[in-house]
Amino acid sequence: MQSKSCGLSHIDDSHAKQDIEIKERLSHIKNKILVMSGKGGVGKSSIAAFLAVVLAKKGYRVGLLDVDLHGPSIPRLLGLNGKVLPSERPGKIMPVHYMPNLYVLSVEILMGEDKDAATIWRGPLKIGVIRQFISDIDWSDLDYLIIDSPPGTGDEPLTVAQTIPDAKALVITTPQEISLADVRKSINFCRQVHMPILGIVENMSGFVCPHCGKNIDLFKAHGGEMMAAKENLKLLARLPIEPKVVMKADAGLLAQLDEGDLAFSREFTNLADQIINITKT
Repeated sequence: MQSKSCGLSHIDDSHAKQDIEIKERLSHIKNKILVMSGKGGVGKSSIAAFLAVVLAKKGYRVGLLDVDLHGPSIPRLLGLNGKVLPSERPGKIMPVHYMPNLYVLSVEILMGEDKDAATIWRGPLKIGVIRQFISDIDWSDLDYLIIDSPPGTGDEPLTVAQTIPDAKALVITTPQEISLADVRKSINFCRQVHMPILGIVENMSGFVCPHCGKNIDLFKAHGGEMMAAKENLKLLARLPIEPKVVMKADAGLLAQLDEGDLAFSREFTNLADQIINITKT
């Protein structure tokens, strides 16, 4: 029994040491934003990636952390080919320096050459990996850490909520009811774990016909707006469907989407400006 007790003590000591490292690391990051959704397929990862890019282009120092451990999308959206490098801090590594002011980390970067390998991990292992993504990564001083989580309210967003107590949520939905129903669960999750919600983003909110210029509501209309009002939250943006965004994302060129004539780009710039203003207060 004595030997078992000593072993448990060693585990507790290691966990306590990591807690200290996490707290120290987070003290160098001003704003932490968890981008989450109730269901998949709503464009959450694209929004997380493009938000990080837009904030970096505005001159803020930004980290983009992909904690979608089973289906990481960030490296492919950005065409990320870089590798992590050792830090000057012993035992730590640097995230990939993707562009000026933007640093990125995803499990896919750490998996080696086989990008299609399945990540078959249970809850405790996933929790440990996410904690290491903070404690063992030399993020340096950041204005924003944007965290892309998998859809739903499972281990990953819960671990972020428990590990980063001052994180705030940006909740993504589409206008149709099947998405809104799941997003309401995400909102309730945030309230149960006491995570403030910055606001709601309604993605795929209408499509402007390139021929006649008429707006077509492919997935119903105003669902996110009505839900935000009902839940006493702010609707920060209604992002229209834009084929150029899809093409850039599929080609790993999302960071090159910088066309001011697009309604999507204009609305997204307004979204970023609102987030900047909210997080300054």
